[in-house]
Amino acid sequence: MEIPDAGFRRVLVVGTGALSVSFLPFWINWLQDSFPAVEKRVALTRSARRFVSPEAVAALSRSRHDVFTDDWDSAPPGTAPHVELAAWADLVLVHPATVHFLSRYALGLADTPVLLALQTTRAVVGVAPALPPAAQHSPVVQGHLAALRARPGVVVAPTVPAESASTGERDDGGAAPMPELFRLCATYKNAHEKTEQPS
Repeated sequence: MEIPDAGFRRVLVVGTGALSVSFLPFWINWLQDSFPAVEKRVALTRSARRFVSPEAVAALSRSRHDVFTDDWDSAPPGTAPHVELAAWADLVLVHPATVHFLSRYALGLADTPVLLALQTTRAVVGVAPALPPAAQHSPVVQGHLAALRARPGVVVAPTVPAESASTGERDDGGAAPMPELFRLCATYKNAHEKTEQPS
């Protein structure tokens, strides 16, 4: 897959508590191999830490920053991690994004450092939803996805067919591969930079 150069230099990867976050070390390794000059940071929600090791993610990202746990209690006293993350990144990849996370994001909630950073950042934010069985048919879920698609600076990747770990059935709710999410974000940034240039 050919990914256009959009000039991203600092990428924040956010993993949430879908089972597919267990593949995040693989995608971090892909990101490092594909874009070695790009600085990377990783944030995990508390639920994501049930499925993926922060140590494995940190080792593969080769970042000078520790893996950040998306919890106010994890922040050192006197710091403002939401301000730092919002200003630092020029691309945020939420991969995978659970229904709970994307719903809070769509509603404008800011009850964790990462969500507050996403509500205030000027970076392009790519979201790869990971939906449970039948969530595609929920008008509430579809409303939240539509709200995010309509938000400037936010790119929502289409879901892909995946087998449900709970039912064993194949459904169209899997998170898009990270290369596809990255490509969509790069295409979005390039297209909007062209439209914003003076004629």
